[in-house]
Amino acid sequence: MREAHSVEQVRAAEAALMAVLPGGALMQRAAAGLAATCAGLLGRVPGSRVVLLVGSGDNGGDALFAGERLARRGSRVDALLLAPERAHTAGLAALRAAGGRIHPADAPGFLADAQALVGGADLVLDGIVGIGGRGALRPPAGVLAAAAARSRALVVAVDLPSGIDADTGAVAAPPPGPDRAAGPAGLDAPGAEPGPAAGAAEAVEGVGGAWHEAPPQPADPGLPGAAARGDLTAHGTAAQAPAEGDAHAVFGTGMALTAVRADVTVTFGTYKPGLLVDPGAEYAGVVELVDIGLTPPEPVLRAAQHADVARLLPVPARESDKYARGVLGLVAGSERYPGAAVLATGAALRGGAGAVRYVGPRAVGDAVLAAHPEVLVGDGRVQAYAVGAGLDTGSEARARLATVLDAGVPVLVDADGLTLLAELGTSALARVPGALLTPHAGEAVRLLAGLGLATTRADVEAERLATAAELAAGYGATVLLKGSTTVIADPYGETWANPTGTPYLATAGSGDVLTGLAGALLATGLRPVDAAVCAAYLHGLAGRLASADGVPCAASDVAAAVPRAWAEVRRA
Repeated sequence: MREAHSVEQVRAAEAALMAVLPGGALMQRAAAGLAATCAGLLGRVPGSRVVLLVGSGDNGGDALFAGERLARRGSRVDALLLAPERAHTAGLAALRAAGGRIHPADAPGFLADAQALVGGADLVLDGIVGIGGRGALRPPAGVLAAAAARSRALVVAVDLPSGIDADTGAVAAPPPGPDRAAGPAGLDAPGAEPGPAAGAAEAVEGVGGAWHEAPPQPADPGLPGAAARGDLTAHGTAAQAPAEGDAHAVFGTGMALTAVRADVTVTFGTYKPGLLVDPGAEYAGVVELVDIGLTPPEPVLRAAQHADVARLLPVPARESDKYARGVLGLVAGSERYPGAAVLATGAALRGGAGAVRYVGPRAVGDAVLAAHPEVLVGDGRVQAYAVGAGLDTGSEARARLATVLDAGVPVLVDADGLTLLAELGTSALARVPGALLTPHAGEAVRLLAGLGLATTRADVEAERLATAAELAAGYGATVLLKGSTTVIADPYGETWANPTGTPYLATAGSGDVLTGLAGALLATGLRPVDAAVCAAYLHGLAGRLASADGVPCAASDVAAAVPRAWAEVRRA
């Protein structure tokens, strides 16, 4: 299991450890782990070319000390100091003593030299900003464009890619820029005065334009990775095409990249939530955890692995019958959406329950039976219900939802059921012994409206963890918020991020498959949060298996791949 902790928790754990360690010992631990990871990625260290993007404070210090270790092993190490006056003094001295080359941003020709160095590097180490920064993260566009357009260089982030919020995983948007007179082709006019929005920003002149740096926020001294955050923007650089996959990559217009896309991120002591939730997880690449001896408290976020899911999956006893294993009542499908019931049933049959009982329109039931003859049809004994997939929102659907919510068994509510639930309000779940809600972002907006909270889909996507937790608390239910990173929150504060999945799961009917799978696990007796964690994990893994080698898959392929996903997890 991967456990993630907030910035505040990490800082407190680091401070407690530094109180009993010699000065600088914690940073040396971090630098040693960082250098070892870089060496492993390089393969052959002697003769390799390493470029350090060095910010201010301790995050830059981690990069400098790691660079020192690589230099002593034979790498050519060039450090690009983006805030020369605030670079880590001891780290600079150590790198110089090891033969490293220092390039301050205020030196003549810095931009051209930096772009050439980054473009020719074997490995670029992003040590610009640590987890404790504040405000937007904007590394220099011209330099990072060369890294993004590389043909072979690796980009390794220190603790977290620059531009990613440690607690949410969101990409930091560029802050409002100063009011400037526009020059030719949209470049800032020479000599234009910053407007009020610029505050006390200073300009450090360099070849090709000025590097504007916002006043730093104070950093806690001695905390690895807890650097002050600078706002660095290259103005007047030659226009370049945005590199594919980079966030906000606009060059020659005064805007810089807002985030670094790393191949590998080395994180110290514990994972940060932003490394487990998109878009931060995507920008982080492969995450390597370096143990520096921290003992943080209970995590704010968890991510399951094979062994964790295997421990939760139901295993029937020798004397089990279908009722002992659990029966799922599936209330899904309509004349307009019969396929939703067929897909949800197909997944539910592979979800560990003893039986699936379809409750719905006769015509839809006939379609379900034709595809899955083992299904029970009609009212009867169930251990849990899943309601909503393809249900529609007419009077008949409302009556069925009301019946399910009064049945006295755990209930999963999805799709149209969520729309109706938002209208009914939180009191509708008062008699449900365990509820699991599975919205996507648009449905989450409707559920929040049911709580009297106005928001947008974009807001939900930007604050996935907070949204899931807010819905869980408001409705007194476990919430599985679907998306590129599916997150799960229960009403007692337990929060999970699902690490499996593939973009190929963005296909019609995929959510119906997840509904059937999660409903079946709920019927086996799992807690709603455990059913959600297992279902999301297996669903994502089944999607990967169904789309192996980059072959697109249909939702029915995902349902068919669930047994293979289950077997892979159990082999862990």
